[in-house]
Amino acid sequence: MDNGAARDGGEDAKTATDEGSSRATTASKVPFLDMFRYADSVDAALMAVGTVAAVANGMSEPIRTVVFAAVIECFGAGDDGTVLHRVSKVIHVATRPSTVPLARCYYAYLYVVLARDNGGKDGGETTAAEGPGARHDANAGPAPATAAAKHQQQVPSFLGMFRYADRVDAALMAVGTAAAVANGMSEPLMTVVFAAVIECFGADDDTTVLHRVSKVVVYYIYLGIGTAVASFLQVSCWTVAGERQSTRLRSLYLESVLRQDISFFDVEMTTAEAASRMSADTVLIQDALGEKVGKYIQLLTTFVGGFIIGFIRGWMLALVVLACIPPSILSFATVARLRAQISGKRQESYAEAGNIVEQTVGAIRTVISFNGEKKAIAMYNNHIKRAYKATLLEGIITGLGLGCVFFVVFCSYSLIFWYGAKLIISKGYTGGQVINIAMAILLGSTAIGNASPSISAIAEGQSAAQRLFEIINRKPNIDITDTSGMVLEDIKGDVELKDVFFRYPARPEQLILDGLCLKVPSGTTMAIVGESGSGKSTVISLVERFYDPQAGEVLVDGVNIKSQQLHWLRGKISLVSQEPLLFMTSIKDNITYGKEDATLEEIKRAAELANAANFIEKLPNAYETMVGQRGAQLSGGQKQRVAIARAILKNPKILLLDEATSALDVESERLVQEALNRIMVGRTTLIVAHRLSTIRSADCIAVVHRGKVVERGVHDELIKDPDGAYSQLIRLQQAHTKEMHEVPSTELSGSLYKSRSLSLEQSIARDSPRDRGQHSFTKSIGLSGFDELNRQAFTDRQEHEESGDSKSPKKAPTGRLFKLNKPEAPVLILAVIAAFVHGLMFPSFSFMMSGGIRTFYYPPHQLRKDSRLWALACLMFAFIALISIQLEYFLFGVAGGKLIQRVRSLSFESIVHQEVAWFDDPSNSSGALGGRLYIDTLNIKRLVGDNLAILVQCMVTLIAGFSIAFASNWKLTLIVICVIPIVGSQNYIQVKFLKGFSEDAKVMYEDASQVVTEAISSIRTVASFCAEKRVTTSYMQKCQASMKQGIRSGTVGGLGFSFSNLMMYLAYALCFYVGAQFVHEGKSTFKDVFRVYFALIFTAFGISQTSGTATDSTKAQESTASILAIIDRKSKINSTSDEGIMLEKVDGNIDFRYVSFKYPSRPDVQVLSDFTLGIPSRKTVALVGESGSGKSTIIALLERFYDPDSGTISLDGAELKKLKLSWLRDQMGLVSQEPVLFNDTIHANIAYGKQGEVSEDEIIAAAKAANAHEFISSLPQGYSTTVGERGTQLSGGQKQRVAIARAILKDPRILLLDEATSALDAEAERVVQDALDQVMVSRTTIVVAHRLSTIKGADIIAVIKDGKVAEKGKHESLMGIKDGVYASLGSGLRSGE
Repeated sequence: MDNGAARDGGEDAKTATDEGSSRATTASKVPFLDMFRYADSVDAALMAVGTVAAVANGMSEPIRTVVFAAVIECFGAGDDGTVLHRVSKVIHVATRPSTVPLARCYYAYLYVVLARDNGGKDGGETTAAEGPGARHDANAGPAPATAAAKHQQQVPSFLGMFRYADRVDAALMAVGTAAAVANGMSEPLMTVVFAAVIECFGADDDTTVLHRVSKVVVYYIYLGIGTAVASFLQVSCWTVAGERQSTRLRSLYLESVLRQDISFFDVEMTTAEAASRMSADTVLIQDALGEKVGKYIQLLTTFVGGFIIGFIRGWMLALVVLACIPPSILSFATVARLRAQISGKRQESYAEAGNIVEQTVGAIRTVISFNGEKKAIAMYNNHIKRAYKATLLEGIITGLGLGCVFFVVFCSYSLIFWYGAKLIISKGYTGGQVINIAMAILLGSTAIGNASPSISAIAEGQSAAQRLFEIINRKPNIDITDTSGMVLEDIKGDVELKDVFFRYPARPEQLILDGLCLKVPSGTTMAIVGESGSGKSTVISLVERFYDPQAGEVLVDGVNIKSQQLHWLRGKISLVSQEPLLFMTSIKDNITYGKEDATLEEIKRAAELANAANFIEKLPNAYETMVGQRGAQLSGGQKQRVAIARAILKNPKILLLDEATSALDVESERLVQEALNRIMVGRTTLIVAHRLSTIRSADCIAVVHRGKVVERGVHDELIKDPDGAYSQLIRLQQAHTKEMHEVPSTELSGSLYKSRSLSLEQSIARDSPRDRGQHSFTKSIGLSGFDELNRQAFTDRQEHEESGDSKSPKKAPTGRLFKLNKPEAPVLILAVIAAFVHGLMFPSFSFMMSGGIRTFYYPPHQLRKDSRLWALACLMFAFIALISIQLEYFLFGVAGGKLIQRVRSLSFESIVHQEVAWFDDPSNSSGALGGRLYIDTLNIKRLVGDNLAILVQCMVTLIAGFSIAFASNWKLTLIVICVIPIVGSQNYIQVKFLKGFSEDAKVMYEDASQVVTEAISSIRTVASFCAEKRVTTSYMQKCQASMKQGIRSGTVGGLGFSFSNLMMYLAYALCFYVGAQFVHEGKSTFKDVFRVYFALIFTAFGISQTSGTATDSTKAQESTASILAIIDRKSKINSTSDEGIMLEKVDGNIDFRYVSFKYPSRPDVQVLSDFTLGIPSRKTVALVGESGSGKSTIIALLERFYDPDSGTISLDGAELKKLKLSWLRDQMGLVSQEPVLFNDTIHANIAYGKQGEVSEDEIIAAAKAANAHEFISSLPQGYSTTVGERGTQLSGGQKQRVAIARAILKDPRILLLDEATSALDAEAERVVQDALDQVMVSRTTIVVAHRLSTIKGADIIAVIKDGKVAEKGKHESLMGIKDGVYASLGSGLRSGE
């Protein structure tokens, strides 16, 4: 102690001498900072605040020039109508009271006045110029209010993201925030304790060091316990709050999407995009609402707390270091903003890619039948390539931002060592005091760097929140949730359309209804007929209030439906549309959409009325049978009957039938028509039909032509006018079936012939009614004989067959990922080197810290010399950090981005090449696969990008840290690291827990994702049955389970984090206590103890980082296994294989020999049994049989969607399995019952039929042949018209004609027509049938049909019964066979169309 005093005295004397000489030789010029020598801590705090305020005030003038420039841009944009809105946004920024003087407010007022004068005047002139004729276009586009809202929607503020939190969430966040603040303050407080320990060791009295240190290290134990409690509360509270809010947001988003009017999906957002946002954006916002916020608050507190302690302990040094902070903050803010922008672009690319997945998987049969897999893959790859570029930019920006932060940190230390030494010499600071300030500043600055992932997550969350809130806040013009409308006490059911003008929002140039007037008295039936595209279905949409007319009124009971409560109105209306949409649940649940609380008896009664009970009860699971995605496990007729049962159960006052029986065979149609006739009694009914047989008994028939009613009356009156529109339709149908009427049959009496002369169907599919009891078709299954899904059997079989695929990657998926990343091996090596350097910096820094601390206790002359050395070393570290971190993030961004691009591409490629049976499994629906492609690949990127970088850093930090510690004092190190196994075991247990939670949550999330995709893609059905609440409830139930798993996961993570922190502080206490013991005994030195400490503190830092990424790593492992299972799965019918022969010449002879077949989804039901049929080349063969008898199965087998269980199918003598699959499908042109068009132009949809370049002339020729050219040319945009999702912007007939044109363009050798003309009106069918007749010349053609008119001219008619051919021959010969199956159906024959 005496030596120290002497030293201090000597230094004081020297200082005094220096100061004296300085005064003698100069005019006493005091350094700037020395003027503040008498400031206390309060003065220091005031000056710090004043300095920051002065900087902000100084920046206001330059910023004003930026705002002024923005105002100029607003005035100069050339759109006066929106100038006020644009200027107001700029002024909003320019007039914030916290930053702007009063003068700015005057400028703002002046700008707004000018903008209002300018915009108001011009706007008024524009309105006047438009004139009254603009009324028809009033609602042509998106609602004006909506458009304005869209412009005004900004990225929500940080607090704005929590707008949907409830009281429980607020309480959790309050506790979590308090805990995060406490946790954040623990580290700055730890520096105070650390400084006290340094002072104890630096006192140069080894005899009392143990006593002094023992008193101080107790504070480490107190801090450890407090931090453990705070960190647990922080992680668990924020995780629970985040899970709760994100689940609520998902629900609100779904509710909002479901409440939007149909025009929203026509114009602003596709259903696939809406579903994609649900799965992608909610994941991002969940990150931003949960534990990342707690981490951000913790680090922010550490940052602030560090500087507060720095100023209190020594304001002069802290003020100098403060100069380094603005560059950190600037780089930080710039990075956050740029990342948010890039994130938005990346998400947009992923949403478009998700749209491709939804469209492709949803129409997989169409895609593979046209060999369209490569086109889909190319489009998908194009979108993910754009996403990769965004990922690369993100890596560059993040690396630059983080590199700059660490550059500033090490530069700060350079200042600290140099200026700290000066202060020790001149101002009497102590070594402990300087290190306390240094540590506090280090922690504060490092906190900014560590907050980067949290800030990034919050920025991405804000970007996602903008998109979600935009939809949640959007108020539709037609709002199902609006309860302010009128509710009629006793609805009669009078329906009237009065002078209605209507244009579809997606096609505002084309007038659909042109002053249409129509009145339907209550309890009567109004049939609407007319050519395809004349606006018949539009009338139905207006009565359902899917759209509002631009002019005119739609009235129910004399009251405009706009003033009625929409939910109540739709509850009184039942709709059965042309293409029925079923949900991916049981038949029973689908029927109960008509009435949610219906009893089983009511359900069965509705099924009986719809003639569905018979086929349902034959199924193994009866009403519990799963129908598959979009009802794919049922045939067309079966789907329609379930849809009709659903409508019957609703017991409506107004019944809307839009081609409700078009998909049924004759016998089913007759029975369903009788059922409909019964339920139509006392109800107002609107029927849209092409087939006049279905509407001839209507009370009134209205003929619609070009958007107007040109004729109306009852059938008998209308037919009397030979020149009337109705009579012309009749003649078209009669001409089409004239030959049929000449067929001699003893079964057909004159009266029967007469009464059914207008029918468009032939009963060619069933035994006569009297024989049905003896001939029950117990083995007949529907269009898909891949029919009703026996879920359990399917699941068991899949698990058995694919156990290898799913389990093998789980053992070592990371190794496989690196194989996939092999092309980027050089990049990865460089990235690892950069991460190695990054990881090595902190342990190496322990040399400087321990050496620097010891230096502060050296004599002044040596202190001056050594401090310069340490300052230069820190400066060198700053440049190394800047370069290595920038390189690390950029290179890992390249490798991770390329990997995720490759994994997505390979996964999608594998998906589209799977056999059709794979898609029959509900877990492989478009929604589930889209979710997996987004979420799983995102998790994989985290594993290879962020986590791999952290892993390399941690490994290097651990190895280097332990090496330095052992080299310094191996005994002390061994004692301290006894804590490490405890921390390690805790991490292992934590990861195991999280793995189990992750697996369960993933399955639950995929289930929930499927509910959303299905509901949004079936939005019209959901709206029609007011099922919005039911869908939302179903989704919430699935999300609740997922939320609980997330909460458990967060709690376990919190416990792990808490335990790690406790162990860390106990390790510090142990280190210094044992170190003091060793110093006391002379076994160690001051320098060695602190080198061990700093080496281990950075090792612990590495461990805590690994613990923090445990959740992400667990998710990534599961996601990797999931994705690799898709990539590795070999399709049982592989279209990518080049194996197989290609015939030089295709004649078209097809031979089925003893073919037996069961659908993989229903292995217990035999569909075809020893089926044998020869189809000669260039002949037309018609397949007939009851709905669900397996006719379409034969076409599916020919296209090789499935392979038979036994028997062979051959083409020109070559078995199909031996032919090259893509070549085989090129020889076939398929037109199916429900045509699938893609959300593209008509031109693109037709061109889809041919591989390679297609000329304009070829497309027009194909359209003309399909009778589509005329209606396409009449559209304002012609062939460039977008058809909408699944062709919703076209009528059923128009869609079918585009699909036929697509097949004609393919120019196939074999033509497969599965009810190809069922959706056409009489005239269109006649022309298309003529076109098909010409196309069928010199081609082998297989026709599946219910209508006799479409197959009577076939060369061979094959009647299918019980999975076999019961009879075959020409129509005349089959009719001539007495008591034959075909002839016996004659009693039910109705003249064809």
